[in-house]
Amino acid sequence: MLPVQFFTQRLSLSLITSNDYSFIKEIVNTKGWLAFIGNRNINTDEDAVAYINKLNNTANLFYWVIKLKHTDTAIGIVSFMLRNYLPYYDIGFALLPDYENQGYAYEAAKTILDFVLTLPQHKIVLATTLPHNINSQKLLNKLGLQYAYSIKREETALSVYSITK
Repeated sequence: MLPVQFFTQRLSLSLITSNDYSFIKEIVNTKGWLAFIGNRNINTDEDAVAYINKLNNTANLFYWVIKLKHTDTAIGIVSFMLRNYLPYYDIGFALLPDYENQGYAYEAAKTILDFVLTLPQHKIVLATTLPHNINSQKLLNKLGLQYAYSIKREETALSVYSITK
């Protein structure tokens, strides 16, 4: 089991709960999420609660909500999950547009990555991104992940990045 909370200089990261439904409804409908992650068809508060419950009832899946410490404002997510098409856990991240390019995604993802890489069961961590998601690729490289290979998932090409402790 991974920790429920992490703290950095500027951020708090807490495992997602149904109380985060409003934030989830907002982030999954942003232009970036829709373009790079995909439409989750979350249009109502009830849809968002159901989505969160599904996440929380899925084995080997962790979603932390990133909040600014000084205002408790939810600004993004970091995910860590074992996908059925990858041999190792995958780290992911997304931010609301107003909080991009300020180092928050790096700070949050690095905190999770640094922790999981200390665990014996997570000596290798992967990340996937669309080949044209240049900003995500830059952040993955900054985090120490390197391009490893490409795969096709449901007719979509994905670039797989990897880090080994």
